[in-house]
Amino acid sequence: MKQAALVLGIIAGVLGLVMGISVAGWIALTGWVDGQVPDALQQPENAQLLKIVGVASPVLAIAGGAMAVLRPMAAALLLGISAGTMVWAFGFGFFSMFPVSMCALAAVFALMGGASSEPGGMPDRR
Repeated sequence: MKQAALVLGIIAGVLGLVMGISVAGWIALTGWVDGQVPDALQQPENAQLLKIVGVASPVLAIAGGAMAVLRPMAAALLLGISAGTMVWAFGFGFFSMFPVSMCALAAVFALMGGASSEPGGMPDRR
């Protein structure tokens, strides 16, 4: 379970970064053509929030995925926060459903891996 959380968390973070960079590019484009085009290209009201969440949330997913093997409970918390902030900022649409669902599933896997004593983790060398 921990290895699945690791892989899903990192993939979700990379997909979330692609989504966040796309949103930041859209915000830059709409700021550049502000007032010169129809209403379809208007800049969102919460543009700064979208840019911050578009970077911070995928970084949390990558960090949560990276620590899923050794610290599964902390990883589950980071992955859950990442999924929640992505849904809060971007909603649950076609482009956000993949990173959000992967983050949420990775959080569940990390919780299950932390609660069980399955093999495959790092050996305890005391």
